[in-house]
Amino acid sequence: MPRPSVTRRTAIASAVAATLAAGAIPVTTADAAVPAGPKGWVQSTLVRMTLEEKVGQLFVQQVYGQDATTPDARNLPLYGVSTPAEVVQKYHLGGVIYFAWTDSVKNPQQIAGLSNGLQQAALSQQSKVRIPLQVATDQEQGVVTRIGPPATQFPGSMALGASRSADHARTAAAITGEELRAMGVNTNFAPDADVNVNPLNPVIGTRSFSSKPELAAEMVAAQVAGYQEDGKVAASAKHFPGHGDTATDSHVAFPIITHSREQWEQLDAPPFKAAIAQGIDMIMTAHLSFPALDDSGNPATLSKPIITDLLRGELGYKGVIVTDALEMQGVRDLYGDEEVAVRALEAGVDQLLMTPAMDKAYAAVIDAVKTGRISQADLDAKVRRVLELKVKRGIVADPMVDPAALGSVVGTNEHLATADAVTNRTSTLVKNDAKVLPLAT
Repeated sequence: MPRPSVTRRTAIASAVAATLAAGAIPVTTADAAVPAGPKGWVQSTLVRMTLEEKVGQLFVQQVYGQDATTPDARNLPLYGVSTPAEVVQKYHLGGVIYFAWTDSVKNPQQIAGLSNGLQQAALSQQSKVRIPLQVATDQEQGVVTRIGPPATQFPGSMALGASRSADHARTAAAITGEELRAMGVNTNFAPDADVNVNPLNPVIGTRSFSSKPELAAEMVAAQVAGYQEDGKVAASAKHFPGHGDTATDSHVAFPIITHSREQWEQLDAPPFKAAIAQGIDMIMTAHLSFPALDDSGNPATLSKPIITDLLRGELGYKGVIVTDALEMQGVRDLYGDEEVAVRALEAGVDQLLMTPAMDKAYAAVIDAVKTGRISQADLDAKVRRVLELKVKRGIVADPMVDPAALGSVVGTNEHLATADAVTNRTSTLVKNDAKVLPLAT
């Protein structure tokens, strides 16, 4: 895809891209030459970052407005500044997330312009480092679809699961990812890896591929490959350790999962294990209590036994762990918003999604590092994982998009025809009591 001409404010991104392609990054610190290659960029960037910049990389926030530089009064009570670009620069944000209610996703041209504007804001800061943003959304398809037509629309997860076609699941993710990336969205909080065994589940339901762990695992692995390998966007399996068996919505209350450890192994774990085996970039935590895994009463998001001991330790996950939205009631019942941010990081989380008290949470994390509650080594490990994701997924090398190329990618006739073919495969016979089918010919 052709790219726009490089401006002065994005020259650093071009330089990084060129040196990554060449296999060496000729950056030096005050002490010694930095090692060559992408790992060298990560290390050289990390050692030049201030504490405030490091902490900023741990936050992914919503910003209000259709473009980066137009003031929007809705930003003021949350951030004390009015434009999306100012929000990015004030906190050195690691990422932003798009929703319809933030006016972020009006149409492909607007989305691409907003993405480019926010990336320019991140790359033009007066700093020793220039780090592009993760630009994220929840484009699961089906009931959770943030970007509508003309972007290609696919069936949701349950329908794809009914098709029993891992190839079609991968194709849906690949095209979704390709179109997101063309609009400047480089991170998709999908696929849903929950095994929905409770028909009364108010928050997962058809977002799950199946009530059968093996089928859900197969579909999750296929979509991880589709998003990351084909579509070139970071994917995030959610909601660990599993949100499939609850009758409570964690957006408004605090669910409790009563599965035993053995049931978790058999029912909830397989899709997450499949995602890890497929090389998933991110895993999102759940705001729920799982007493068999941690009987402290803390939500999984704030649970070291679940996040560090189980996900990192037993499952061996090495990628980025991100919270579900911290504005949800399921994680706010026990502690204040600033304490929630610190406790999530202490539990083993790397990134904090949508804190409702940014000034307080940002200051609280900085203070936690200064006082030793969060060690410098732990902070650096979290930031390193975020930077490595940005390099691996091509965000550092190519943060900008070409709005003129959108028509050749988003909602093309080829993509729409493929979506129709995938959809046709998802039709499912639920009952045939009168023996009407198969139709007589």
